[in-house]
Order: sequence, then C-alpha cells, then structure tokens
Amino acid sequence: MYEDVERCLRAVRAKDARFDGWFFIAVRTTGIYCRPSCPVVAPKPENMRFYPSAAAAQQAGFRACKRCRPDASPGSPQWNERADLVARAMRLIADGVVDTDGVPGLARRLGYSVRQVERQLYAELGAGPLAIARAQRAQTARVLIETTTLPMAELALAAGFSSIRTFNDTVREVFALSPTELRRRAGRQATQTAGALTLRLPFRRPLCPDNLFGHLAATAVPGVEEWRDGAYRRTLRLPHGPGVVTLRPGAEYLGCQLSLADLRDLAPAISRCRRLLDLDADPAAIDDLLAADEVLAPHVAANPGRRVPRTVDAAEFAVRAVLGQQVSTAAARTHAARLVLAHGEPVDDPAGGLTHLFPEPAALAELDPEALAMPRSRRTTLTTLIAALADGELDLGAGSDWHQARARLAELPGLGPWTIETIAMRALGDPDAFVATDLGIRVAARELGLPTGATALTARAAAWRPWRAYAVQYLWATGDHAINHLPRAS
Repeated sequence: MYEDVERCLRAVRAKDARFDGWFFIAVRTTGIYCRPSCPVVAPKPENMRFYPSAAAAQQAGFRACKRCRPDASPGSPQWNERADLVARAMRLIADGVVDTDGVPGLARRLGYSVRQVERQLYAELGAGPLAIARAQRAQTARVLIETTTLPMAELALAAGFSSIRTFNDTVREVFALSPTELRRRAGRQATQTAGALTLRLPFRRPLCPDNLFGHLAATAVPGVEEWRDGAYRRTLRLPHGPGVVTLRPGAEYLGCQLSLADLRDLAPAISRCRRLLDLDADPAAIDDLLAADEVLAPHVAANPGRRVPRTVDAAEFAVRAVLGQQVSTAAARTHAARLVLAHGEPVDDPAGGLTHLFPEPAALAELDPEALAMPRSRRTTLTTLIAALADGELDLGAGSDWHQARARLAELPGLGPWTIETIAMRALGDPDAFVATDLGIRVAARELGLPTGATALTARAAAWRPWRAYAVQYLWATGDHAINHLPRAS
C-alpha cells in the first residue's frame, strides 16, 4: 500500500479513515508522522513520505502527531488476513512475545532463524522486530501515562522498558514530550489505580455488533464469561498473571475496562481483545466483495460490517469446539462449565460474577475421561486433542502456520470438516475458513436458493474468497436465532 504513492495521496487528501493503520504519512518539513485521516491541512506532496509502520517512521526520525495520535490507529488488517512469516511475526509481537522471550524466542516460535525473521520484517515494514516492539511499548506507555496515577518508575516497568532512562528517552523521541508533560497534556487528573484501566478500542467502520457480541454472549461459559449490563465480560490468561476484561459496544469505539494482576500484560491484553472482536478487519473491502453476489447483497446492505467472533485463547476454543460437536449450545456450555469448575484456576473478579480461568491443556490432561458425560468416541477425540495441545504437537497460537495446523487437526481422531473449519475460523483467525457442513449454513443456503450439499456449496462459495468466514456470518444471520442478536442488558 505505502509504495502506491498516488493511492496514498488520494487517501490523505480525502482524510479517509479506512486507511488508518494501513500506512503512515510523514512530513519532512515538520518532522512528524500522522495517520491518513489526520484533520490538519494536507502538506504538499513533495514533502510527504509514506511508511508501512509506525516503527519505520520512528526509525526515520519522525515523531507522532499530537493531534491525530497515529499510534492509536486500528492495526493493519493484513496481519489477520495472511498466514505468511511476516503476518505471523506481527501477531506474535502484538501478543508480547518479543517483550517476554526476545527476538530469539520470536524466531523459535516461527521456526526460522533470527536473521531470516529480521530480514523479512525489514523488507516489508522498514523496521525489525525490536523496533516494532519498541513502538508498541511506546503506545502502552502513553496509555498508562494518561490513564493511571502510577509513579513513572513503576509505569516504565509495566510498559516493558528495561530502565527509566530508556523509557524517558523513548517517550520524548516518539511523542516530543516528556512523560510528565504527556500526563499534564491529557487534561484531566487520572483517577484509576494500578491494575484497573479504562480504554477505548478503535475500529474501522462500519461495525455490526449484533452477531459479534450476540455469539459471545450466547456461548458464554459460566464462571469464565458473562453478559451483564450491556457488556461482555470474561477472564484472561496472560503472560504475567490473570486479568478480567469488560467490553462494551459503542458507535464510535468499543469501551474496554481491564483489571490486571500485572500491568506488564496491558499490551497483550489489548491485542487479544482486538483479536477476539476482529477489530482490525477491513469491512469496506470485505463487504464490497460479498455485496457483488446477488444472494448476499441484500444482507450486506442491511447490516454492513459484520465481524467474525474469535477467541482470546486458541487452545481453549479448540477444546470448546470439540465439546460442542453434535450437541446444543446449552449442552456445550454445561460441559465446559464442568471442566472449568473441576480444573480451572480460581481468579478474583473485582465486580463479581467471574470465578475461573479456563483450564490450560496441561491441567486438562489430568482429567479422567470416564467422568465426561459424553459418548466414548467424543471422549477419545477430546483427550487426544488435549494431549496434542499439552505436549506442543499442535500449535494453534497467534504465530501458528494455518496450513500446518489444519493438517495436524485432520490427523486427530474424530475431527471432521466442521470442527476443523470452526477452529480455523475462530481460533486460527483464517478469514477464508468455511464451514460448509454446518447445519445453520445449510438451512440458510436452502432458504436463499443456494446449493445445500457441502461440495456444491463450497464450489458456489469460491466467489466469496478470501472472505468466506465473513460470508458465514451473513449466512448465519439470515435465520432468526438468538445467537445472531445482542441480548438484552441484564
């Protein structure tokens, strides 16, 4: 995108927010970089430079605009649309892997050498993994500076900096203000305490919250998730401890309240919440393609901006997908709740209502299969899946290879196309996953005059690629089912 100068210029002149996060504009005469939708008067074309990442702009010596705050843009949709090395690396960096394991740990997770990872990131993003992680730390620092009363020394550690000096230097370099000046500039006295944060999660418009929050609420596992007072709440397992998040739909942004055991987990918590709600998607591109199909066009026009509800924990979702095989949503929730009570780790919820983290595969590996109230064949499927996740033979995490993960899932007993594609869509995040054998999809297909057989429907759905997972959301929404609608606030 950033190499297409004419297209970038058109986006900047139109102040088109759809391109925020796709690229960044830097101005040679002012030394600042902005998002394309920055409200200031557009500079002369000869003074503009375009960069693929905030990190690249920072490395080139530009500081963030104080007005449009480009560091707070939605993320590039590319990283959740692609399965190549760069996209996998970006998902892992957003999840905090460089901060916890360094660049060597990132390379190990990806199965490449450090040199290969650095070379490919530089080639596409103009910055290496350390610079990209540094840009993320700077944004985390800004959030903490402006929303908490933490002393700067504690705040520096929480944002992932190794020293207060590095923290001060980075903040000044990126924002052209000292940490104290940034806090003063926020214009209000922060009232939040350590571990409790209220944030705004930006997204590209349009966004249809009904199926997104409706699905999460309808499938919520008691103790781990709940829908309360118009918001979805759940527990989070994070690198340095547990957390609780409250996510509330809104027209301009999504409200996010986080209670963290360790503030060092702020960046990965935000990343996982964005991934859960598919907030970095490009709805304009998705809906334009799907609306070209005369069958889907009326449904896209009626409720544009549908997202794919995903997950904050891929292993958790895979287990829940098997629990949901051939049973109702209510039965799947009951099975999951029993596992949570027996094997989940207790947590403290400041607001009450949530009690446990969903158990890790290592904890579930100790369960007695005979205690599971399900057919023997499904018990075998579940225990085999858990064993593969626990010993690392199956990787479904943010940096996983989608094709390898699908192939490994297909080798496990009892995992058919429905389960594999459901896991691919919601745990792996593949935007082209397609559950052709799903009963709801087949019912919708019949009502819309589409083929109902899996092979014929898959062939018909080729026109929807690479957005078939989003087509699934529109097909599901054609039925009058509670899972497609926001529940009433309780």
